[in-house]
Amino acid sequence: MKKIGCFLLSLVWCMSMFADEGMWMLNSLKKDNWTRMRELGFLVPAEQLYDTITPCIKDAVVHFDGGCTGITVSEKGLIFTNHHCGYGAIQSQSSLEHDYLTDGFVAQTQEEEIPIPDMFVRYLIKTEDVTEQVLSQVTGDIKNEEERLNQISKICKSIAETYADKSASISASVSPYYDNNAYYLNVYEVFTDIRMVFAPPSSVGKFGGDTDNWMWPRHTGDFSVFRVYANAENKPAAYSQDNVPYKPKYFVPISLNGYREGSYSMTIGYPGRTNRYLSSWGVEQRIKSNNTPRIEVRGIKQDIWDEAMRENDEVRIKYSSKYAGSSNYWKNSIGMNRGIEKMHVIERKQALEKQFNDWINLDPQRKAFYGEALDLIREGYTATNEDQKTVTYLGESLITGTELTYLTSAAMAFDVAQQPDILAKKFEEDILPLYKDYEASLDEKVLAAMLKIAKERVPAEKLPLIYQKIDKKYKGDYTRYAADVFKKSVVPYPEKLKAYLLDYKKAPKLEKDPAYELVKSIREAFSAVRTTVTGHRYDILKGERLYFSGLQQMMPEKDFASDANSTMRLSYGSVGGYVPYDGAWYDYYTTTGGIFEKYKKDDPEFDVQPEILDLLRKKDFGIYGNLEGDMNICFLSNNDITGGNSGSPMFDEKGRLIGLAFDGNWEAMSGDIAFESQIQKTIGVDIRYVMFMIDKWGKCSRIVKEVVIE
Repeated sequence: MKKIGCFLLSLVWCMSMFADEGMWMLNSLKKDNWTRMRELGFLVPAEQLYDTITPCIKDAVVHFDGGCTGITVSEKGLIFTNHHCGYGAIQSQSSLEHDYLTDGFVAQTQEEEIPIPDMFVRYLIKTEDVTEQVLSQVTGDIKNEEERLNQISKICKSIAETYADKSASISASVSPYYDNNAYYLNVYEVFTDIRMVFAPPSSVGKFGGDTDNWMWPRHTGDFSVFRVYANAENKPAAYSQDNVPYKPKYFVPISLNGYREGSYSMTIGYPGRTNRYLSSWGVEQRIKSNNTPRIEVRGIKQDIWDEAMRENDEVRIKYSSKYAGSSNYWKNSIGMNRGIEKMHVIERKQALEKQFNDWINLDPQRKAFYGEALDLIREGYTATNEDQKTVTYLGESLITGTELTYLTSAAMAFDVAQQPDILAKKFEEDILPLYKDYEASLDEKVLAAMLKIAKERVPAEKLPLIYQKIDKKYKGDYTRYAADVFKKSVVPYPEKLKAYLLDYKKAPKLEKDPAYELVKSIREAFSAVRTTVTGHRYDILKGERLYFSGLQQMMPEKDFASDANSTMRLSYGSVGGYVPYDGAWYDYYTTTGGIFEKYKKDDPEFDVQPEILDLLRKKDFGIYGNLEGDMNICFLSNNDITGGNSGSPMFDEKGRLIGLAFDGNWEAMSGDIAFESQIQKTIGVDIRYVMFMIDKWGKCSRIVKEVVIE
């Protein structure tokens, strides 16, 4: 019996060791999904997970500010999310006098909670399959995939409009799933009065910085706390002092019981984008024409920013959020390229494509219906590889690389044909906020570097025409040209720009402004190359639609999860470590000891305030400690997540909150394209560390009392 028991325990451990692929729609979980979830230990009834009438877990999860996820943890609309998700808000409220990035922020009373302009959260009301409704309206006389998708887009928009309201408190959209083979309606309630409640210092919330980003072991307290406010009727409303904390339909309890190897773990969130069914040709283009140029250009820009941020605290505060946003995707691209090669992703894709081709060739009807799929995909990517590389270089360097481009674009779009008082108000609302965290002298350096790398990497015939002027007048000296632009242009300086935009005599002269001249030239060159790429895009989309449909027919026993598309998804799995490379083993959790091991005084990534170190040294963890008298900081599960899942709640088998997902692991950066079942991991911050910081460091007992701990 003892041997049998050990065998069964080993079997359970092995079953939980390998990740289950899939970001699943909550309303479409199949029998096999539920069977697997029960095998892993999930105890919650189906109706407590998703229901459109009875309050359930789905009602506690929020789409946080458009790009992250959060979880409602109290009956007063308290939201937990990641520190890096709230980073822009924290940065926007910071100054030299109130440096919340460095010092953290604690609202000890409701009155001290800070309203965050333009922030919003969305609660999902329902998800509904409308595929038949959409496709039944597609007419039979369409000529090509472009016409088909344009027609479908109009149909989807019409369906969504019947659910949205004029106040914008209810939004709706119909999105494509399964490579445009299915369509689902998602309806949301949107709240815009969001206030900052708590943020740890960046020494906790960003501990490890770029060095630790995407890496394990991790010791980052990546969390922040916000609150949703509503009007007296508990409905969404614009900010008002009269608004009160929102009473959610459902909020989740917190568990301080921890976890062990093999414990059930589940995430629910809003993953942004995956391309699991991308072809081998698409993967190759991603590596060479997207990721590689992005890595090079962002690396150059980030080095310039980093140097300036290290030299000046004011610049550091202004550019911290921008740098973090740029760096995150930069390092992701590096890891993805590395993972694709190491995991032989292209070869695996090619093997599946050969299997598909052999399958369709066995049946004339299959050949007739699916025969063009792979040809369309291959020809589309092959024809656009070089132009896509040019699009990425131009986009990363001259469209988004320099801030001058978007400032100039905003000025170009400004409608000067209005009354002076209206113009002044519009300028204050639409243009002036763009300059809040802008340093013209720094952007001047970036512009010179971006012009140089674009010249070196973009074919001469596809460069913006402005290069002819730079070569002739400035002898190819980009530093001198950039200095001249910033000296003569009014765009980098809001007061100068305002004087022109609000003066009907001066406004027409802006067309001769050197920044206008530059951006106009960039736009024309970028548009010309992108048009070439777009011309082949619809063939690729048609091929991908047919390919996915064919894969479903070829493998009828397989449950296919739709690629992520920023709609609510669930993933299930278990807590556990992994083998990163031969001869090594990573444990499934980290403790406070790792903070001391990594700590470096005055290092921007690994410094920690003395008072926090003192708290950890005392080991007075109380209810937040583990059985060994220490405290867990982060932990691993094999949940299937991607960007957008940041801040996603990590639930135990009873639907209680045990952590917040904030990262993936370096070894599986190719996971957005090909799921890596043996090594794909989610990194989460332990909820006990979150509560410890709120309680012991922040001394914010009101939050501790507000949440429900089970």
